[in-house]
Amino acid sequence: MISKSAYIGEQVKLGEGVIIEDDVFIGDYVSIGHHVVIKKGTIIGDYATIGNFNSLGQQPSGNKNMITSTEQHYEPLLIGTGVKTGDHCVIYCATILHDHTFIGDLASIREHVIVGKESVIGRQSIIENHTIIGEKVTIQTGCYVTAHMLIEDRVFLGPCCSTSNDKYMRSGGNALKGPVIKKGAKLGNHATLLPGVVIGENALVGAGTTVVKDVPPSQTVIGPPGRIKSV
Repeated sequence: MISKSAYIGEQVKLGEGVIIEDDVFIGDYVSIGHHVVIKKGTIIGDYATIGNFNSLGQQPSGNKNMITSTEQHYEPLLIGTGVKTGDHCVIYCATILHDHTFIGDLASIREHVIVGKESVIGRQSIIENHTIIGEKVTIQTGCYVTAHMLIEDRVFLGPCCSTSNDKYMRSGGNALKGPVIKKGAKLGNHATLLPGVVIGENALVGAGTTVVKDVPPSQTVIGPPGRIKSV
């Protein structure tokens, strides 16, 4: 089903069972896989490749026990030039994927997220709302990136890294503060960052480390809890 108000550019390839809602804009030379749902107002740039069974421009929802937004209107999802997504991805409205980003299979990206140019979001990774991810960032398989987080350019997150933003656990949303990861920092497999910690530029967090306090620039931290490695 394709809405009459949708715009579809030149040389666009559509798979079987694609649903395109009102006011969607699809640029030129875009490839869209089978059984993709593109929600109202979504914008897809030229040369993008969308995998099978994607849901693009999803609206947030929840219940009374969840910390949810009270917004009545959300901006559309914006997918830049040359972006590629795998299969079974869910990407929400009011999010921007800048040019040539790659989103792996089964990834979920919530509303109000910005992903910089040429960044990679790995398979089964979850990116929560109100998070900014810089350019040329690599987030590998199975990472959990919490809400209200900042990841600067050229950061590397190894598989299954986890982050948190609420040290009181269900504070009601008044004091949510995700970690900040500065430029060039690297996290090993299964590293865990507690709320509000800052990982300095070019710092290294060892595999399995639990970071409970700030890590200075260019330092290496290891162990649970994390401690600065002696030279």
